[in-house]
Amino acid sequence: ILNAGNENCDFQLDPSIEIDEEELILDDLDWKLNALYDTWGDMKQNKKREECVSEVRNPSFTEEEYKQRLASLPTLIDMPYNNIVRSVIDFYFVKKREQVEKMLGLAEYYFPLFEEELNANDMPLELKYLPVIESSLNPFAFSKAGASGLWQFMVGTGKIYDLKVNSLIDERRDPIKSTKAGVKYLKDLHSIYNDWHLAIAAYNCGPGNVNKAIRRAGGKKDYWEIYAFLPRETRGYVPAFIAANYVMTYYSLHGICPSRTHVITHTDTIQLTNRLHL
Repeated sequence: ILNAGNENCDFQLDPSIEIDEEELILDDLDWKLNALYDTWGDMKQNKKREECVSEVRNPSFTEEEYKQRLASLPTLIDMPYNNIVRSVIDFYFVKKREQVEKMLGLAEYYFPLFEEELNANDMPLELKYLPVIESSLNPFAFSKAGASGLWQFMVGTGKIYDLKVNSLIDERRDPIKSTKAGVKYLKDLHSIYNDWHLAIAAYNCGPGNVNKAIRRAGGKKDYWEIYAFLPRETRGYVPAFIAANYVMTYYSLHGICPSRTHVITHTDTIQLTNRLHL
C-alpha cells in the first residue's frame, strides 16, 4: 500500500481493506517518539564524551589527590587509600581502558536497576559497583569455577536465593532476578558481620573462609587486620571494589570517555496466553 521509504510517494488504498486512522496516527507518533528518544540518547552520550575529553591520556596525580578523592565520595562504606588500592586503579586505567569505557556505557542501563533494588533494601548505593569487578557488567560472564551472570552466582548459592538453573534456563543471567538475589545475599552477609568490608569479602570467598580468617587473626573483625589470612583472590577483592568506585567516578580526570552502547534501554513486558512461533 505504501512505500515507507519515500515520504512523497503516491499511493492508493485497497477499498476492501479497513484502515483504523487513529491506529495509524498512534503508530506514526510512536515511531517518531522512538526516533527522538534515540537522538536524545546519542546527544546525551556525545555530551558526556565531550565533557570527559582530556588532553592527557593518563595524567599523573599525587598520592594525596587520590586519597582526597576517595574520601570525598558520598559513600557509607569506608573507602581507604593504600598501595594495594592504587595498584588496582592503575590496572584499570592502564591495561583495561577500553573495558572501562565499555562498562561506563553499560552503566547507563544497569546502574539504575542496581540502585533501585539497593535503595528498596536500605543498603549503600555504592554496592552497585560490585558487578563491575564481578562480571564487568556482562550478564553472560562465566567463570572457570562455574559462577555466572552479573553477580557471579554459583549454582548452589543461586538456588538458595530462588534462581532457577537447569538445562533450559539459567536465571543467574537474568539482570532483574540476579540483582534481587545479589542484594539479598549481601544483606544477609552484612547481618552476620555488621561490617560492609567483611560482607563484601564473604561475597567473594564465602562466610566460612572469612570466619576462618577472623579466628586466625585472633578474633579481629577488621578486613585489613585479617587481610593476610584471607584466600589470595579475596585479598584483592575489597581493594578492587574501592578502586571500582574511584574509576567509575573520576574516569574523566584520567582521559577516559564512556563508549556508546546498543543496549535497548526502553523495554516492556507482556504475558502470552497462547502458543507463539518464535
